[in-house]
Amino acid sequence: MSGRSGIALWAGVECTVNRVGDRYFDQLERTGHHGRIADLDLLAELGVKAVRYPVLWERTAPDGPRSADFSWADERLHRLRELGIDVIVGLVHHGSGPPWTSLMEDSFATGLAEFAGAMAERYPWVRDFTPVNEPLTTARFSALYGHWYPHRRDSASLMRALLVQTRATAAAMRAIRRVRPDARLVQTEDFGAIASAPRLAYQAAFENHRRWLSLDLLYGRVDVAHPLHQHLLDCGVPDEELARLAAEPCPPDVIGVNYYLTSDRFLDHRLDRYPAWTHGGNGRDAYADVEAVRVREAGIVGHREVLRDVWRRYATPIAITEVHLGCTPEEQIRWLVEAWEGARAARAEGADVRAVTLWSAFGAYDWDSLVTQPRGHYEPGVFDVRGPAPRPTALAVVAQELASTGRTEHPLAGAPGWWRRDERVLYGAPRSTEAALAGG
Repeated sequence: MSGRSGIALWAGVECTVNRVGDRYFDQLERTGHHGRIADLDLLAELGVKAVRYPVLWERTAPDGPRSADFSWADERLHRLRELGIDVIVGLVHHGSGPPWTSLMEDSFATGLAEFAGAMAERYPWVRDFTPVNEPLTTARFSALYGHWYPHRRDSASLMRALLVQTRATAAAMRAIRRVRPDARLVQTEDFGAIASAPRLAYQAAFENHRRWLSLDLLYGRVDVAHPLHQHLLDCGVPDEELARLAAEPCPPDVIGVNYYLTSDRFLDHRLDRYPAWTHGGNGRDAYADVEAVRVREAGIVGHREVLRDVWRRYATPIAITEVHLGCTPEEQIRWLVEAWEGARAARAEGADVRAVTLWSAFGAYDWDSLVTQPRGHYEPGVFDVRGPAPRPTALAVVAQELASTGRTEHPLAGAPGWWRRDERVLYGAPRSTEAALAGG
């Protein structure tokens, strides 16, 4: 599944179905991909080896597998098979499941496992699965920040949502492996790192431990020696539940690293330096939480370092499973090439990096508001769907070069992206008074 560079080019279709109140935001409908099976031929023309593709629980079987409608998935998975493209099937993508359950309910885990088993029986040739995309990120957005359903805003709810998704992932993989014992778990997460002003070093350290928590739980590593073990107990997580996860781990076969320009964060108690919408706190200190790229002297950590950190911690095959930037075509090219070169560099240093994924192949809507408001803000991907048919963007040329040769000679690729230029800095925090990033 890899090209000449040893790294394969994959693609992904933005497929978030998130709930805000009683309203669902469906990216497959909004981008029009739901009605265009010919999109799959466009992906094949890029030369991608695999695609992250949705067969989402709440779209396919909202009332259970017995009344499921697999017709849409049937056509598309069979077409991908005909095209010779491997499939990594996603079952929940930033969702909370059908209306009768949520991230806070045990029924989320049992219901997803039932759907996963039915899915595996219907498509026995599919080997790779992501039952729950980015469980920690989804838990943060749904249960700590309150953006998505069930709109909770406390640490106990965050940990409850994370544990439910972890149990759901493990249960789904058990159900799948009863049908296909060699099925592989491709587990995605955002691994952004946290830096801070010295006063908030304790909060940065906590969040840098927390960024690994979804994977640590799946690996069965959250025991009494884990730095967040007591925090989980304080949040009401039963010790016996942690012990059960430790005794019956469900480690990923491939770790999917999702990394964005907004992933790395900077925390600062000097609120007057930042706009009010960045202000928050932890009950002990009030502080701004901003993109590190906009304030840190060193800027972002970067793909190479993130991949090296993941490899050192887990020694498991890795893929960058989302590369997307909502910006100009020139900057989109530079971001993709930086991710590709970061993957090559990490692989050359010994990390088992398998692939880089063109995410949002057909674009995405309203991620500038974290999909909380239907403003109609569209970000193109490899294709722009604002027309009679999807139109290849400048990214498509670069993608084809990377897929076929592992390199690109595109003239725009050599210039630094805006995140590597001085113009990136918006906030004037003193650069010499920054607490170091902690790996956790």
